[in-house]
Amino acid sequence: MLNFSFSNKTRIHFGTQQIAQVSNEIPLDAKVLITYGGGSIKSNGVYDQVISALSEHTVFEFSGIEPNPSYETSMKAVALVKQESIDYILAVGGGSVIDASKFIAAAALFNGEPWDILSKGATVEAAIPLGAVLTLPATGSESNSGAVISKLSTKDKLPFLSAHVMPQFAVLDPSVMNSLPNRQLSNGIVDAFIHTTEQYLTYDVNGKLQDRFAEGILLTLIEEGPKLFTDEKTDDVNGNVMWSATQALNGLIGSGVPQDWATHMIGHEITATYKLDHAQTLAIVLPRMMWEMRETKQDKLLQYASRVWGINEGDTESRIKAVIEKTEQFFHSVQMKTRFSDYQLGEEVVDVIIEQLERHGMTQLGEKQLVTLQHSRNILTASL
Repeated sequence: MLNFSFSNKTRIHFGTQQIAQVSNEIPLDAKVLITYGGGSIKSNGVYDQVISALSEHTVFEFSGIEPNPSYETSMKAVALVKQESIDYILAVGGGSVIDASKFIAAAALFNGEPWDILSKGATVEAAIPLGAVLTLPATGSESNSGAVISKLSTKDKLPFLSAHVMPQFAVLDPSVMNSLPNRQLSNGIVDAFIHTTEQYLTYDVNGKLQDRFAEGILLTLIEEGPKLFTDEKTDDVNGNVMWSATQALNGLIGSGVPQDWATHMIGHEITATYKLDHAQTLAIVLPRMMWEMRETKQDKLLQYASRVWGINEGDTESRIKAVIEKTEQFFHSVQMKTRFSDYQLGEEVVDVIIEQLERHGMTQLGEKQLVTLQHSRNILTASL
């Protein structure tokens, strides 16, 4: 196992009616900015619960955060934060709203050009404290220190990490999932699944507990995910999916083990250029990534085949082919497409995305930095 330091300070309030906990988490004298997206929280009851919980606080609102949060929109919120001397940010939404809120919290106190946080990896020295009320389980952003922001004017989609933007608390109420459309449920399941594989399908360092945790998340999503689209959907099913998504990227399963993230880096470029949902891009890329890098990932792919899917018969190549097929079938079972052609995109994608990867220095990706531009080209071509 690799050396690691692990800390997760986010306090989780899990279960129905837990939004009321917000009132106990934020100081009464704080000026609170509620951030959210398109307004669905006003039709599903979440907004009313949040406002009720903050009835004794001074509250401001900022809406309109996009599904792929933009730098341009985020900077409008930064201006509001400075204008009103905001002390606390409460993100109410899914990963996009939380990611944007993290950037807003950091950019508002940043001494310099905030885009440098993303484009140059400038150090975040401080951030406005924030909490989250999760409405869409997917990214795990509610209890980690990362965020991804897009700059619309240049088609850049870039990540940043800072312990200063770790949410102080997060509310996870599984019942809010009952109002989500199928597309968002599909995205959430696939995003959590591939967050897990990015930290699991690498190479063995004898991190036995991390492997078993990761396999538990994958098995839970495989078992419970498809139920979200049937009459078997219950708050218990919602809760298992929601908690799996949080656990997939709160730092635990990635501690002490190598991590990949090549699928994500390629996916970010597809989203920035063609506006596909984040999880849609991941479902396109991952199966072909698994096959393209099968030699360096062989041991973990075979372990995944055996422990998660019960595939133990046949030679190495046939088992790897079988587990990739099973993975793709699972994506289909949660209503997720897995080819560019499913989105009316053709071979023109390949050169465009390769150019974007090269422009952003993404020429050696993966846990061993072995995913070259040629590998990426092969993956994209095979994904048509």
